[in-house]
Amino acid sequence: MGVEGIGASVVRKEDKRFITGKGRYVDDIKLRGMTFAHFVRSPHAHAKVKSIDSSAAMKLPGVIAVLTGKELVHDKVGNLICGWAITSKDGTPMKMGAWPAMAPETVRFVGQAVAVVIADSKNLAKDAAEAVVVEYEELPSVPDIGAAIKPGAPQLHPEAPGNVIYDWVLGDEAATNAAFSKAANVVSLDLVNNRLVPNAMEPRAAIADYDTAEEHFTLYTTSQNPHVARLVLSAFYNIAPEHKLRVIAPDVGGGFGSKIYIYPEEMVALWASKKVGRPVKWTGDRTEAFLTDHHGRDHISKAEMAFDKDNRILGLRVKTHANFGAYMSLFSSAVPTYLYATLLSGQYVIPAIYAEVIGVYTNTTPVDAYRGAGRPEASYLLERMMETAARQLKVDPTELRRKNFITAFPYQTPVIMAYDIGDFGASLDAAMKAIDYAGFPARKAKARSEGKLRGIGVSCYIEACGIAPSKAVGSLGAGVGLWESAEVRVNPVGTIEILTGSHSHGQGHETTFAQLISERLGVPINQVQIIHGDTDKVQFGMGTYGSRSLAVGGTAIIKAMEKIEAKAKKIAAHALEASESDIVIANGEFKVTGTDKSIALPMVALAAYTAHNLPDGMEPGLKETAFYDPTNFTFPAGAYICELEVDPATGKTSFVNFVAADDFGRLINPMIVEGQVHGGLAQGIGQALLEGAVYDSNGQPVTASFMDYTMPRADDLPSFKLSHTTTLCPGNPLGVKGCGEAGAIGASAAVINAITDAIGNNKLDMPATPDRVWHTIRR
Repeated sequence: MGVEGIGASVVRKEDKRFITGKGRYVDDIKLRGMTFAHFVRSPHAHAKVKSIDSSAAMKLPGVIAVLTGKELVHDKVGNLICGWAITSKDGTPMKMGAWPAMAPETVRFVGQAVAVVIADSKNLAKDAAEAVVVEYEELPSVPDIGAAIKPGAPQLHPEAPGNVIYDWVLGDEAATNAAFSKAANVVSLDLVNNRLVPNAMEPRAAIADYDTAEEHFTLYTTSQNPHVARLVLSAFYNIAPEHKLRVIAPDVGGGFGSKIYIYPEEMVALWASKKVGRPVKWTGDRTEAFLTDHHGRDHISKAEMAFDKDNRILGLRVKTHANFGAYMSLFSSAVPTYLYATLLSGQYVIPAIYAEVIGVYTNTTPVDAYRGAGRPEASYLLERMMETAARQLKVDPTELRRKNFITAFPYQTPVIMAYDIGDFGASLDAAMKAIDYAGFPARKAKARSEGKLRGIGVSCYIEACGIAPSKAVGSLGAGVGLWESAEVRVNPVGTIEILTGSHSHGQGHETTFAQLISERLGVPINQVQIIHGDTDKVQFGMGTYGSRSLAVGGTAIIKAMEKIEAKAKKIAAHALEASESDIVIANGEFKVTGTDKSIALPMVALAAYTAHNLPDGMEPGLKETAFYDPTNFTFPAGAYICELEVDPATGKTSFVNFVAADDFGRLINPMIVEGQVHGGLAQGIGQALLEGAVYDSNGQPVTASFMDYTMPRADDLPSFKLSHTTTLCPGNPLGVKGCGEAGAIGASAAVINAITDAIGNNKLDMPATPDRVWHTIRR
């Protein structure tokens, strides 16, 4: 390892521009002749659009156009799609209701757009939108799963009778039933995984610019995967041919999954730009974000776990209803199926598993992937079950887990996933040592003497990262491949450009990817530039989500680097009159082993481009491309333990200690990894204690601002103690597994397990607010 190579905690290169206000976000971009869009949105959860009168708005100064959903349909702009096909247990395909970018006839959630105003300034557009008169015929709404599936409930889409999208199953029902029939003990639990609002730091935004001379569109957007955006906009939405559409995602201020998808606003901006003949800019405000950014989680589950007389797990049975909101989003169908049920084995040997997932439409904001996407829901269910089982069986929660851990690898679960490697006992040992687990009973007794209720909770998570290989996900219904691409350009003076299909929205790719090059060539990272987020510069890529950037995108870079090194060694050997097998690379030089002969990288690069003295038959230049499709997912895992106190008089929870022991494989930049874990833990704890999107009986959101939706602040969180155990992933040459979602996956169960341990009552749903905890204590 060099001072800036793999394993070094290098300060992030990109932070200089961010902390000095020099970042370039979509809202910072100004184009000549730019206009501004503001959407007219439905105040009703379910209604017919009877008429739209824009005459008053069009009379206001600076107003250029008021465009409606009917015009959008007339111009044959396609409906939004879901890109992962799921089949119900009876063999029928999922029921996807039509989702136009602006509603021409029916709105199905509060905030759905029915029209857009285009004006010379943002404020003019906003004022004019208030002058647009929309007549609605309000319809009965179904704001939650229970209301939506009740017989005779109002129907959201004619394509989905009973508001059911699919009834999907995974696993062996007969084997699972047989396991339960011979169980010595059965543990059951009803669970709610509460709905969350993503709340990225930067609100969504889009600028669309149509060039009439070239008949070409450019879209600047807050996207985690600009190439997929271009693909979908051209292939499915009839916006423009792919070669006539450029998508640029500049600096993006956070995403957490919420910026993977195509949103109506991007489609409308592109269409409107052509209609008005000028660039169109839309920047959402925080209220729009609460109403329209796709939400996460929202599961209701019943779980049963069977144990033999020795407390070994025999089987698991799960039935989950998943709320999709009013429409199916781009990846929504996969989240409660192949990203959730396939992780229900967790870290444990469970011989038989049977899961049923019922997807449901409701009159709420659409639900899709949010940090972890299915894996937090699976981990929460499983780890709450393990803690509940330990209490019912009267055994220590850590010992019950340890008895059931998978210890032999590779391990094929009964729900598709094949774990390649791991050491779950090592992570649990590290966490128990860090929190002094053995000393907890004495601390609990001392707290009780002081009038406080102290509890401890364990959560042992595993997740699947990389979302690959393409052949496997394709066979399961995915509409795209999930490989990654990279191009390495060594310029004539030896500087290096890396073009990657991955996209950074806060993860530190510009530093981490440069460290990969520094490790191999021995050059400083300031000699390496990372280019991403522009479909006209990078050939194609699948973007960033599912903690795939290093395992998939980083490996593509390594594959391209191997080609670069092979060619550069041939050039160096030719110049040094040595055997190619004797050339080694170190400290930015190509050296002949056992001699003092060497040539610096810039001279090798210059030789490649001047081409005056190359080996016979060699092409000039030093540029290589690679595509990498992994052979398996990667499987980060770990153990989290939370110790806390509850004030019985108020229900207020206070953290005493929170330890996290993770196995992410090889760490490229430990400092960045630590930051990723901290952020994930904050979101997982936020879900456990504070966050939850709530709708009233009419489908009106009652948590549509930070006044009502409680994001965790610094003083709500403990000081985390992090440690790492390491098993190198055998599936990629870097040995990495992914770290971006772990904290959000493992934290919630640890917190709820600790609170329920403290108060002696297991019936507690998230968020565990002081009011909810206080009432639970008194039950």
